[in-house]
Amino acid sequence: MIPDFVSDLRRAVGPDRLLWLPGVVAVVRDEQRQVLLQRRSAASLWTPLSGIVEPGEAPAAAAAREVEEETGVRVVVERLAAVTHSPPVTHANGHRAQYLELVFACRPADPGQEAQVCDDESVEVGWFALDALPPMSDRMREIIATVDRDEPAAWFAPAP
Repeated sequence: MIPDFVSDLRRAVGPDRLLWLPGVVAVVRDEQRQVLLQRRSAASLWTPLSGIVEPGEAPAAAAAREVEEETGVRVVVERLAAVTHSPPVTHANGHRAQYLELVFACRPADPGQEAQVCDDESVEVGWFALDALPPMSDRMREIIATVDRDEPAAWFAPAP
């Protein structure tokens, strides 16, 4: 679902301008070190849960909101694990965007919560062992691996 503020921006600047938007990626791992993933409606590959930060919303709150909205799983956001950026994307509606991604390590608030598809953004959701991940991009695999390293400081690309 396109947030209202993005729709407002699109009306003002048009669909062909590249928008730079703040996003969150929630890498949710359970006690067995399985990761919660979604297969988005717009693509056939699996990804961690992600979404756009609303104006005035704290990024960690956005990560928790996105996970619950898309899977029904309530999470505890444990730490900022990485700061990355997506490549430029052209969405199915022709809108162009690129995302500043704040990657958070999360865990379920209640162990054993069942994940389910809760909105039209996903066609499937599920828990996967880290050594048996479903088809996904190398970039998403690296984001998951970065979180799984459990480093205390957030990762970011060094300045050139």
